[in-house]
Amino acid sequence: MADAALRLTTLAEDLLGSPLPVRLRAWDGSEAGPTGGPVLVVRQRRALRRLLWKPGELGIARAWVAGEIDVEGDLYQVLDRLAGLLWERAGETRSALESVRDPRLRAAAAALLKLAGPLPPPAPPAEEMRRRTGSRHSKHRDKQAISHHYDVGNDFYELVLGPSMVYSCAYWTNGGNDGGTLEEAQRDKLDLIARKLNLKEGERLLDVGCGWGSMAIHAAREYGAQVVGITLSREQAAYARKRIAEEGLTDRIEIRVQDYRDVKDGPYDAISSIGMAEHVGQVRYREYAGILHALLKPGGRLLNHQISRRPEPDEAAYEVDPFIDAYVFPDGELAPMGRTLATLEDAGFEVRDVEAIREHYALTLRRWVANLESDWARAVRHTSPGRARIWRLYMAASAVSFERNRIGVNQFLAVRTPESGTSGVALRPRVWNE
Repeated sequence: MADAALRLTTLAEDLLGSPLPVRLRAWDGSEAGPTGGPVLVVRQRRALRRLLWKPGELGIARAWVAGEIDVEGDLYQVLDRLAGLLWERAGETRSALESVRDPRLRAAAAALLKLAGPLPPPAPPAEEMRRRTGSRHSKHRDKQAISHHYDVGNDFYELVLGPSMVYSCAYWTNGGNDGGTLEEAQRDKLDLIARKLNLKEGERLLDVGCGWGSMAIHAAREYGAQVVGITLSREQAAYARKRIAEEGLTDRIEIRVQDYRDVKDGPYDAISSIGMAEHVGQVRYREYAGILHALLKPGGRLLNHQISRRPEPDEAAYEVDPFIDAYVFPDGELAPMGRTLATLEDAGFEVRDVEAIREHYALTLRRWVANLESDWARAVRHTSPGRARIWRLYMAASAVSFERNRIGVNQFLAVRTPESGTSGVALRPRVWNE
């Protein structure tokens, strides 16, 4: 009798104390749960063994990456329906699954083991980052983490990001409903940053975490800036240098494979840090802000573009998302917006403007997912089936997180205001938007 889906659904609802909000199909062809929507498919019993050995998000992530679970239909709808179980109750659910004292849960684990089969736990997918050497956020370990995420093939990133090759939140000037392209929205974001920094001909810009060179090229080509871009990814650096040569901007832009802690050639007129601070880590963030402050001339500006999370009731209990840490951004950390602002001030900056653009990132991520899905076979050829599945899940889940206000993204304009108190920032805020 094919009844695995019903048994799984009953077991899940008993453990969670609420109905499963999506339909489930098991490896034996059976189905259970609400109809008329997307279907969560458990393709192989091996997925259950992963959950038994790694209860919670990491076990689910490993099964997803390995292709043992999948979604038929709208992935966003599944993630939205499961949001309460995956996020709001994640710690509670994981603690329950890991409990060995509760007889009810022990019985549930035994039932799951009977469904899963007695074989040993499968090895983690090859795409999982496991071996990390050095202390957290040391130079050596940061380089490993950056390489894991960014050195997966420039062809793959070209497919996902599109011609702009910008891997951060775009800026949709009319809410994304005006038919504008992703490339136009990314250009508008780069120009917004350049205007907030008040870049002028001949001024020195340091672009920290320069990616594939898009901000450096825009600042040099459109504003005449002299730019130094730094990255820890050799693949990014090679790609950026090629683009710069094709643009005829080698006399205006230098790309270095360099840690921010090793930059010693200030002062700079302006610094852009776009999607970089998330890699720095809280243990290093005050040091990071202090280094950037010291690299600026008096009156110099910093534009810090950074993803934030909601504050936790008990900040000491904050944990890095296990899926993101193992498969996407190893050692990456998000901070609440208020903490970032306070740290910038503590480093000596005067914070003159904060712009929240959370909804813009949801729109951006949905465009990236569409790019990936529309050319799936080529994406898999450029990297691996597991890696493509990682990017699809993490970008779609991130879009839902931005839409639900679980995470945000903010641009901080900060100034190294001289002792005279003359910041150089216009009296009327947001003049850069006119």
